[in-house]
Amino acid sequence: MNIMPNRMDRGFLKYQKEFEDKSLEVLRSGWYILGKEVASFEEEFAEYTGAKYCVGLASGLDALWIAFRLLNIGPGDEVLVQGNTYIASVMGVTMNGAIPIFIEPDEHFGMDVNKIEDKITNRTKAILITHLYGMASRMDRIVEICKRYNLRLVEDCAQSHGACFNDRMTGTFGDVGCFSFYPSKNLGAFGDAGAVVVNNEHLAKEFKIFRNYGSEKRYYNKVVGANSRLDELQAGLLRVRLSHMKELTEERLRLAERYSNEIHNEKLQIPTTIEGATSVWHQYVIRCDERNCLVEYLKEKGIGTLIHYPIPPHLAEAYRYLGHQKGFLPITEKLSDTVLSIPFYNGMTEEEQTYVINALNTF
Repeated sequence: MNIMPNRMDRGFLKYQKEFEDKSLEVLRSGWYILGKEVASFEEEFAEYTGAKYCVGLASGLDALWIAFRLLNIGPGDEVLVQGNTYIASVMGVTMNGAIPIFIEPDEHFGMDVNKIEDKITNRTKAILITHLYGMASRMDRIVEICKRYNLRLVEDCAQSHGACFNDRMTGTFGDVGCFSFYPSKNLGAFGDAGAVVVNNEHLAKEFKIFRNYGSEKRYYNKVVGANSRLDELQAGLLRVRLSHMKELTEERLRLAERYSNEIHNEKLQIPTTIEGATSVWHQYVIRCDERNCLVEYLKEKGIGTLIHYPIPPHLAEAYRYLGHQKGFLPITEKLSDTVLSIPFYNGMTEEEQTYVINALNTF
């Protein structure tokens, strides 16, 4: 048997006719940028998350860097960010000239809330939380800290569409919730796409102006903005998938529950969530001290895996100028050496999952 770590075609085939019908509808409409599909998706996604407003953008990275730009966070300002995040989170900070201050994660892959206050200085302006692998972070404590120190709160929800903490959806706790709809995401488009959700009407309007060259009215530019528009085709296709998010998420929950219940190998550590939090299982990430051997063993059995992520941002060549050396974040670095994403996707068959479970248990 040959099992890929992810299969995006399965998600397409399940709703193939709906996707194809929507594509033709958009193509035949003659309107391809900032039309009714984008407006409808923004309304529907805001309702889905529980936020007041949604603004569609071109990518998740755009959502991040534009969020910090519009929150007036720039050169010399410090932003607290967890060390084990994807590098795009950090780029959202540094593209504005701000300085990322790394915080070690807890045992659930989220920012360790007990280590935040020690890193706050008079230059700290914001906290960026990443709900990694689809797991909601400890938002009650984080919101409390932000209020106490008058800090902005931005949520990176690129992997957590639908995840909740205390029955409230990720993306709605802070000033801005940033989403990616990259094709591999739980709510994935068929190309690059992103969005922000906010509860502040003025900020929502600022995002809409900024994404369209800083123009509120055509050819009248209020600010130097960006070209970051969610296009009509992607918005339409996202609307199709959004209408099925409940069943898609429930399927992932069933797959994750089976892995958690049936993987029994003392060499492997399975993921857990914090009390009050849910996970939508963007990835199912195990830990293994003998990861390299495990990867080769699974490869020989035709089982593909991925590592999210092999090089933590503070050690990336791109951020060498920050001056961090190996050993600076020992917990983050230990995770980068031991985490492994095993096959996990909508449309995974019982036979495929059984094969993976048996292989893991006999390693």
